[in-house]
Amino acid sequence: MIFDTHAHYDSRQFDGDREEVLAALPGAGIGGLVNIGADLAGTEASLALAERYPFVWAAAGVHPDCVDELEELGEETAAERLRGYLKHPRCRAAGEIGLDYHGDYPDKTPRALQQKWFRFQLELMKEAGVPGVIHSREAAADTLALIREAGGADLSLVMHCFGYEKEMAKLYLDMGHYLGIGGVVTFKNGRKLKEVVQYMPTDRILLETDCPYLAPEPFRGRRNDSRLLSYVVNEIARLKETDPAEIEAVCEENARRFYRLA
Repeated sequence: MIFDTHAHYDSRQFDGDREEVLAALPGAGIGGLVNIGADLAGTEASLALAERYPFVWAAAGVHPDCVDELEELGEETAAERLRGYLKHPRCRAAGEIGLDYHGDYPDKTPRALQQKWFRFQLELMKEAGVPGVIHSREAAADTLALIREAGGADLSLVMHCFGYEKEMAKLYLDMGHYLGIGGVVTFKNGRKLKEVVQYMPTDRILLETDCPYLAPEPFRGRRNDSRLLSYVVNEIARLKETDPAEIEAVCEENARRFYRLA
């Protein structure tokens, strides 16, 4: 069975057919998925989905582009809210949290504010004793520095939608962390990620869609969902020169180990 470790079925792109899509997943070979919080409302929606569907779990956190809402709450109230989410029995991780330096638009969250709330959520993650789902875009050095500051190899992390070079992958893999691999590995311009997948051990791969985003070839540009992960599995199997069924089985085992569902 395929396990989608990073999905956003609470997204508005699924408002028209969310129930139909989710109901179809088990019959399409999807054995489990984790719906990831990107803001407070998204975290609450993720927990609600996890309560409703037995094959769905949730992660609770605030994306770096959304940490303004934590700043408005203040540290005490923000901590209380996030602690409550992380204690929920269907919550398996803190995430997605991290840094995003992509873009230079007027309302882009300042880097210092992103760093403040990344540190804050890493500490809550450690306090709750759960793994973390890390978002890092065009912020390689600062992400690595803050993770090392928080404990490095003592943490349990997945680098979501990994997009850096093999050298950076090695640093995270050497700390014992996982890399999230999704549709980008099928792209013709995904050479960098293909090299990472060829290099990394199979037992550190977590399959993810990031749906509704990043649909694999030949569906690039369309709405993504967990059923398209078979294309990612096939490409990883090709790169690793092994059978897709083996990749599927190993990655499901990885997911259940990381999210402590075994």
